Amino acid sequence: MTIFLLCFLLFMIGLYGVILQRNLIKIILSLAIMEYSVYMFLIVIGYVRGGNVPIISKFYEHGPFVDPLPQALVLTAIVIGLATKALLLSVAIRLYKYYGTFDIRTIHDLKG
Repeated sequence: MTIFLLCFLLFMIGLYGVILQRNLIKIILSLAIMEYSVYMFLIVIGYVRGGNVPIISKFYEHGPFVDPLPQALVLTAIVIGLATKALLLSVAIRLYKYYGTFDIRTIHDLKG
């Protein structure tokens, strides 16, 4: 139960950073923290205490098995998140080259 609360707390820390930060790089890092909390949550959902590897074998015929689907979803989400973060960072770098700042309020005020 505490691991679910830790995932929630990590998500809230990331959400706090996204809502209250002005710096684009800090916002992107906060989004990454939120993603990592979701990854941890999905991995925790798939965990079974005392579970065996879900491989067809004569040694593991009985007993609980660990669910491999959340692990596959997390691997896919990591790849998609990496591409998203690369795109966000490239946009932030282009904005910095154009406006000379990472501050969102300054960029909004310039309207160039």
